[in-house]
Amino acid sequence: MKKSTQILGLPIISITEGRELGMSKSLLIDAKNGAVAAITIDDEDWYRGVKLLPFDSVIAVGEDAVTITNSENILQLEDAIDFENLLDENIRIIGTKAITKSGTIQGEVTEIYVGEDGKVMQVSVTAPDGTVTEVSTDQISIFGKQVTVIDDPNAARVAPPAAVSDPAVEMPMEPAVEAAPAAEIPVEEPAVEMPVEEAPVEEAPVAEPTIEPETPAEEAPVEEAPAVEEASPAEDRHRRFLLGKKASRKISTDTGVVIVEEGGSITEEVLQKAKLANKIIELSMNVQ
Repeated sequence: MKKSTQILGLPIISITEGRELGMSKSLLIDAKNGAVAAITIDDEDWYRGVKLLPFDSVIAVGEDAVTITNSENILQLEDAIDFENLLDENIRIIGTKAITKSGTIQGEVTEIYVGEDGKVMQVSVTAPDGTVTEVSTDQISIFGKQVTVIDDPNAARVAPPAAVSDPAVEMPMEPAVEAAPAAEIPVEEPAVEMPVEEAPVEEAPVAEPTIEPETPAEEAPVEEAPAVEEASPAEDRHRRFLLGKKASRKISTDTGVVIVEEGGSITEEVLQKAKLANKIIELSMNVQ
């Protein structure tokens, strides 16, 4: 959303031609739809008449320029037939009196705010005491040539009538029924407990510990050496590919032990040494 002051006075730039086509001079208002229909342009050929840039041809309104596709978007007055009525009406909005439907002047419209689609989103109304009020377009009835009609901010809203509820029906109170007195329950005296003679406890004979013969410790099973993993089909194909080829340079282990000399043949022994030294990839990259 942009103020009119953020649109006017900006250069009009064609992004396909890289040209400055003039300066934005004023806004042509479509009062019926509450929108900016076009931007009038002031350029070096001002004496030839008014030029219009339809707002729907604007790509963007930036901080430093208004961008359009090319100069063909700008219309001469004789080609702007669709805008003749709006030019005749010449409604500005800014500078009009803001008046309520009840006939109270709220102040003067001093600014308008325009959305990206050209719609007028809100206006600023400055009261005689300098107070500024923002009024949204849904509170505006008419954009006129001399006045802008707005809703009365002090209009009282009539509240909907409250629903009348039926008076409560008083129910006759039934007499309270007195509770019958609780019957007394006779308390029985506790029975006299007779002493119980304890039977003598016989001591159990202590069993002598038996000594079991020691069991010879079992010998730990001997772990078998892990079986040699069989080469995968891919490793087997790689091995067959390397066998018989020549080394294009000398391949050595990290400690300097020669695995194969330059020009040496790749044998099973060479492959085994390269595998143990993690040099299979280096060997594969240096064969011919």
